[in-house]
Amino acid sequence: MPSTDMVHTTPYRGRFAPSPTGPLHFGSLVAALGSWLMARLADGEWWVRIEDLDPPREVAGAADAQLRTLTGFGLVPDGPVVRQSERHALYRAALDHLLASGQAFPCRCSRSDLAATNGIHRACCRSNTARAEAAIRLRVTDGSVVTFEDFLHGFVTQDVAADVGDVVLLRADGFWAYQLAVVVDDAEQGITHIVRGADLLDSTPRQILLQRALSLPTPTYAHLPLIVDAHGAKLSKSMAALPVDGDDPLPALRLAWRALGQHPGMLDSPGSVDRVLARAMIEFAPGLIPRKPIAFAALHNGSAVQDA
Repeated sequence: MPSTDMVHTTPYRGRFAPSPTGPLHFGSLVAALGSWLMARLADGEWWVRIEDLDPPREVAGAADAQLRTLTGFGLVPDGPVVRQSERHALYRAALDHLLASGQAFPCRCSRSDLAATNGIHRACCRSNTARAEAAIRLRVTDGSVVTFEDFLHGFVTQDVAADVGDVVLLRADGFWAYQLAVVVDDAEQGITHIVRGADLLDSTPRQILLQRALSLPTPTYAHLPLIVDAHGAKLSKSMAALPVDGDDPLPALRLAWRALGQHPGMLDSPGSVDRVLARAMIEFAPGLIPRKPIAFAALHNGSAVQDA
C-alpha cells in the first residue's frame, strides 16, 4: 500500500510537462489527470511546463494545441505556463557551476565508441571516430548508488555508475539534455511532487544524483502506469496514440479515470466537465492506482483495471 505522505505533505506544488511533438494523446491525458488529482487532493498547486528543448522533434503549433486541449478538459494550471526554450540562461548557469567544480566535463566520444559498453560512458576513449563537437557530461563516480521511495513502486535502487554511466547534460549538437533541464526547472519552480509516467522511473536516480551535485532539493515522486497497446508498446509510440478531443472531453476523461484504477461508475452521471472533475476530486483514491501497465484495448472493452 502506498504511503499517504504523497498527498498530505504541504505546501504541495505539482506539474505536468508535455513535449510539443504532436497532439496530446491519451497516455499524456492520464499523466495530466493523475498529477492534477494528486495536487487537488493535497489542496496544492498544479503547474504546466512545455518541454520544448528538442527542435528537431517538435511540431509547429503543437504546444499551443496541447494547452487548448488541457483547457478543454478543465485542467487549467495555477501558475503561468513555462516554456523551457525561454530558460537557457538557467541551464547555462547550472552547467557552468558543475564545470567549475569539476563535476562535469567535455566528452567527444561517438556512439560507435560507446557501442562496446552498451552506450554506458565510464571514461573518454581516444578514437579516430571522436566527434569534433563535445558533449558535456556529469561525472558519475564508481559506487554512485541512488535509492528513493516512489509513491507507487516503493523503494527503487539504481547503480547509476554501472547502469547509466556519465550523464549527458549538454548534447554535442548544442541542445540541452532533458536530465539537466528538468532538474533545474523543478527546483527553480519550487516543484515538491512529481507525478508522471512510469517510463521515466529509470531516469529518476540520475536526476536525484544531479540534484545532489547542484545542492537542490529532491521532490517526492510517483510514477503512474503506462498505457500500452496490444503488443505491450507504450501508447505514445504506437499507432494507437490517437489525439484526445478537447471539444468532446468527457469520454476520454472517464477513460483516463478508469486507467488510474478508480471506480468507473463514479463519473458516469451526465454533467459539464467542471462538474465531473469536482466529483473526481471527491472520489479520487490514490491507493487504487495500479502499478502495472494498462492495455488501452482493455479500457475500451470495459475490463476492470487490476494490479499485481
